[in-house]
Amino acid sequence: MTQFLLVCAAYFIGAIPTGVILTRMVGGEDIRQAGSGNIGATNVYRVAGRKLGIITLIGDCLKGVIPVLIGQQGFGLSDSSLALIALAAFLGHCYPIYLGFKGGKGVATALGIFLVLSPATVLCVLVIFLLVLWKWRYISLASISAAAITPFLLLYFSSSLPLFATTCAIAGLVIWRHKTNIERLRNCSESRFNL
Repeated sequence: MTQFLLVCAAYFIGAIPTGVILTRMVGGEDIRQAGSGNIGATNVYRVAGRKLGIITLIGDCLKGVIPVLIGQQGFGLSDSSLALIALAAFLGHCYPIYLGFKGGKGVATALGIFLVLSPATVLCVLVIFLLVLWKWRYISLASISAAAITPFLLLYFSSSLPLFATTCAIAGLVIWRHKTNIERLRNCSESRFNL
């Protein structure tokens, strides 16, 4: 029963639309109607500015950290249970009930999840992300590259099959949700990221 409640709580925490809430709090336009229409940190950064973009990134990351950390440290749950909680938080961000199940791409929330599950994996993935971003200046390409390598790094560092399976699902969904970005990359029409 405890596990079921934690999984449900993880979904509802993950579903909190950080970018939408923050842009409305400062009196900005609905982030879903601006820029790329995405509710994530990259679009908030481009539309509402650096400060709000960074706060959105932190907020979305915490949506992954909090449920998994509670399950791990507060209840000492097994890897199988943590995998379900992690997946629920991630799906909450991607398919939030509060926004008619139309959410973000899940990169920041996944980052929060793996910060708890495998900090070593995050460190390696962050290096890959930054190298790809530095070389090509596409956030989407950096995110896709990071997602593709994450399951294998996590398996190397944790040797946990339940966490590996969930990480594969999360990585696959992150890549799939970037399908429009992939098409723009192929057409050379994707927006480059500039600090």
